[in-house]
Amino acid sequence: MRVECHISTDDKEPYAVLHIHNMTPTIAEAISILERESAMQGTLNAIRDGKTYFLESDSIELVRTEGREIACYDTLSQRYVLNKPLYELEPLLGPAFIRISKSAIVHIRRISHVKAGLNGTMELVMKNGKKDYISRSFRKSFKERLGLV
Repeated sequence: MRVECHISTDDKEPYAVLHIHNMTPTIAEAISILERESAMQGTLNAIRDGKTYFLESDSIELVRTEGREIACYDTLSQRYVLNKPLYELEPLLGPAFIRISKSAIVHIRRISHVKAGLNGTMELVMKNGKKDYISRSFRKSFKERLGLV
């Protein structure tokens, strides 16, 4: 089977077109995988109290590394554990999120306020009360994204 992939910045949503002679189990499985990925876009699997929850990215305020876990906090400050590293979560969360340090990503519209901290850092407080710091290496991109420059 020949496979082609075309990347275009003009396309806002990814889509797939298959030209096939007949349906095979392998092609059916590939279609199923693509449909599941599309349906789960913007949704994260998270664990809390031994249960798996499906969180919409709009309900998430803060995602950060805490020890060996990736924790996320929703608008009610409930803590969930995610099973993906931050670099994989970043594109899944979408454009409403921004990286503020090597260990944290926040929802821009859920920021309560920001104030200057020690050593060139900035303290960020979310609307749910959670706090984190914008590191010096991410401060410039943060300010540009929020129009603070």
